Amino acid sequence: MKTVFKISKTELLTLFYSPIAWFLIIVFLVQCGMAYIGMVESNVRTQEIGGLGLDYMNDLTGRIFGGRSGVFSSVMEKLYFYIPLLTMGLISRETSSGTIKLLYSSPIKVWQIVLGKYFSMMVYSLLMIFMLGIFIVCAKFNLQHADLSMLLSGALGFYLLLCAYAAIGLFMSSLTTYQVVAAVSTFVMIGVLSYIGKLWQGIAVVRDFTYFLSLQGRTEHMLVGLITSKDIFYFVIIVYIFLGLTILKLKAGMESKSLAVQVFRYVSVVISGMVLGYITSRPALVGYLDATAQKTHTLTPTVQQLMQEMGNDKLEITAYNNLLGRYYYVGLPEQRNSFLQLWEPYLRFKPDIDFKYVNYYDTSYDNSMMMFGAYKGKNTREVAEQIAKGSDIDLSDYKTPAEIRRIINLKPELNRFVMQLHYKGRTTYLRIFDDQVTFPGETEVAAALKRLMQAHMPKIVFLTGELERSILKTGDREINRQANLITFRYSLVNQGFDVDTLNASTQDIPTNISALVIADPKMAFSSLALERLRRYIHDGGNLLVMGEPGKQSVVNPLLQQVGVQLMEGEIVQPSEDMAPDLATPQLSSFAATFSKSLAKAFNDSVPVTNLGGTALSYTSDSGFTVHPLLVTNEKKSWLTKGKLVADSATVVFTAANGDEQKAFPTALGLTRQVNNKEQRIIVIGDADLMSNAELVRYNVKAANFFFNTGMFSWLSYGQFPIDASRPDGKDKRMNMTSTGVARLKLFLVWILPAAVLLVAAILLIRRKRK
Repeated sequence: MKTVFKISKTELLTLFYSPIAWFLIIVFLVQCGMAYIGMVESNVRTQEIGGLGLDYMNDLTGRIFGGRSGVFSSVMEKLYFYIPLLTMGLISRETSSGTIKLLYSSPIKVWQIVLGKYFSMMVYSLLMIFMLGIFIVCAKFNLQHADLSMLLSGALGFYLLLCAYAAIGLFMSSLTTYQVVAAVSTFVMIGVLSYIGKLWQGIAVVRDFTYFLSLQGRTEHMLVGLITSKDIFYFVIIVYIFLGLTILKLKAGMESKSLAVQVFRYVSVVISGMVLGYITSRPALVGYLDATAQKTHTLTPTVQQLMQEMGNDKLEITAYNNLLGRYYYVGLPEQRNSFLQLWEPYLRFKPDIDFKYVNYYDTSYDNSMMMFGAYKGKNTREVAEQIAKGSDIDLSDYKTPAEIRRIINLKPELNRFVMQLHYKGRTTYLRIFDDQVTFPGETEVAAALKRLMQAHMPKIVFLTGELERSILKTGDREINRQANLITFRYSLVNQGFDVDTLNASTQDIPTNISALVIADPKMAFSSLALERLRRYIHDGGNLLVMGEPGKQSVVNPLLQQVGVQLMEGEIVQPSEDMAPDLATPQLSSFAATFSKSLAKAFNDSVPVTNLGGTALSYTSDSGFTVHPLLVTNEKKSWLTKGKLVADSATVVFTAANGDEQKAFPTALGLTRQVNNKEQRIIVIGDADLMSNAELVRYNVKAANFFFNTGMFSWLSYGQFPIDASRPDGKDKRMNMTSTGVARLKLFLVWILPAAVLLVAAILLIRRKRK
């Protein structure tokens, strides 16, 4: 190895006695400095302005370095410009000057020449990482609780990518005597390796190999703090392939071998590297290290436990993809590897998951615009042929409507992309959703897995028969979005609950349900229905009752049994911008125990909106312990007894009309011990907080959604939704002001590069004098 190190030392001296090496370091410093200062300045400005912007001041380490516009991404986009300019002369310089013949005739072996030159580039790459480390050190002081382990993971990704570029550049330099041609060839090869992962992805035989060879995205995991063995092996294999090819190319200049032998050697190196890469990327052989402080890229302990409980029993996932569905592109063969990436966190803990894919075309019930608007007059087959032709798809690879219907009935799933999970004889669906994320998160996946592992799921039954709000209709006042809309991520059916309806006038109420929901009945209960409801409450059944102003006479007879009444009148809260019947009661400390999201909303004083609700009164002798959940602000709102016309004149408090101004509860939680369990009942003086319209209008200024979800969690004793949340990171604040940013910019962008330029000038001038 002494010879290797001597060659490396000589190459480094040659490199640093030329302006190009110093020039690239200075450019790299300036680029890093500009990217870092831009991100720091943006966050410092947000912090100083304050307001709602502070809600997004979290995971600052990831935002400044790991985001799409972060330091790592900004610098890496142009990283491939640097190395080709350094590697272009490593061997081509020797070839063009004739000194390669002296090396051939010396006792130095070819592999020593190659490794020596390559080690010199590894040292130079390490110097570039040292320059990047300056900004990591700055982050340690500029951010509170900066996630240093994540930054070191990103630096490792940088270094491995530089080493891979160097190996590619070294090989290209051995192919030509012209340095410029070597540099251009290196650019082209890096481009090919970055693009090859998109080629032939529809062909199963070559999909995995081309995807493995792709440079694109290989550092993405490391840049955000996740180190995987397959990514590290990838860079090692790329270096092995190109160094091996370089050695063979130089040996070819010394030996007289037939073309067939030379081709065999080259092919052997490439194939051995690809086979090794394929083996090391198998899920069962991949190792992981989550370097982030909050283990952001690892399944939460709750979900990990579920994966472990599945044991060695086979989990099979079949993806059904309708060519005519809204999300048909998700299931295309070209997207297969991207689809598997979404499952990688789960494969980490259960690598034997078996994936199957079924493509078909059939009437789409979630894409009516395409089916009945864009292709008027065409039948299903003709529409499929048109789409297949435009997308370059072979329609013969897709099952016809008749064929898919013989296999499975997907009409209840709207004939859209859906995954069916099979485990120990049970099946369930895992859906994608109509939101920005689209794919299911840990909570939804965990709910589906748990549904496979247990025979009985918590069931929420909604009462019908008295014109209650419907879980089957899509109108603004109905509640199917919260209950069973399969395209809505947070509906009960996607969070682990079973949902059903029941008419108490004609059916007995089961005793094994998690909760019964009575949502704004408009007609008085029949004597039989009222008797069954009272018996259900007496026997300890959990209950959610939502009433509305004007319906007190309908709900109060039932609530009399639990000591709660909807008060006459309506809560009003006049404001300049909102209707007077929109009140914003605050969460109580007891409601904050329902979920972590509600606890955060409580700590941040985020209210819940009640649109057209009334107050509740209660007694303490009903046998229940009463816990206020939502309480109005006595200074902003009151209970008006007169008729409220929201769009008329200004609403004013009138004591003569019986108006009362104090803090009223608009939602109550009741508990008691009965039949060896805790009975839980919730009464709300407003049904609109769960309506379809309110969930569509949901925004960060109100906690309605968290409150609704928290209620069902409490009623089911925390079984669902599954808590897959993580604690907030500690890097939420910047340790500097705008003045400090200006000084830091002066140092990083001007003084530091100028210092490097001065050192380079002195060294080069002294070298020239000698």
